[in-house]
Amino acid sequence: MMVESLQSPSVEAPARQKLLGAAITLIRRNGYAATSVDDLCRAAGVTKGAFFHHFASKDRLAVAAADHFTATAATWFRAAPFLQLDDPVDRLLGYVDFRLGRLSDDLSSCTCLLGALVQEAYESSPAIREACFDGIQGQAGGIEADWAAAIAAHGLKMDPKALALHTQAVLQGAFVIAKAANSIQPAVDSLNHLKCYLALLFGRPIEETRP
Repeated sequence: MMVESLQSPSVEAPARQKLLGAAITLIRRNGYAATSVDDLCRAAGVTKGAFFHHFASKDRLAVAAADHFTATAATWFRAAPFLQLDDPVDRLLGYVDFRLGRLSDDLSSCTCLLGALVQEAYESSPAIREACFDGIQGQAGGIEADWAAAIAAHGLKMDPKALALHTQAVLQGAFVIAKAANSIQPAVDSLNHLKCYLALLFGRPIEETRP
């Protein structure tokens, strides 16, 4: 995967954008609890005054970072080449290939902020939990129509919404195992297994993809 820099420039609020980018980078690398306001300010090159001008607390920054990460990911997906494919099964397989293509050995830059953040803050911060779930649901929603069309075309009795969310569960689980192993390989293997599941479900040849 390309290194995902989410530090989008902004003329209106450069300090805010820098803090969002720093939050995404540091939380994915070090975790939420281990990332202090001082760390964020230092990484963003801004003062604490600038931090509290834009965000009332670290939790509020985390919510904004989750929303920013979600919006940026949506922009990537809207431009993805697999969306131009005519067949919904091809689009589902293309989606998995797209995710495989964004993997790299730099785990902190290619794994998901939402999954990393919610595992730490799901109980202590409902606002963070909800922002992360909204983002994950949004990604699932992006492929739900393709699941529905593929299921209908093959006469299957399955729930496209649940399968779209299951696809995200495989991705998030793959990222967790990759971090535990300190290697991207488990994520590559998991996504290729997902491709095998899709191929078997819809009668397609099994083809692995290596990033």
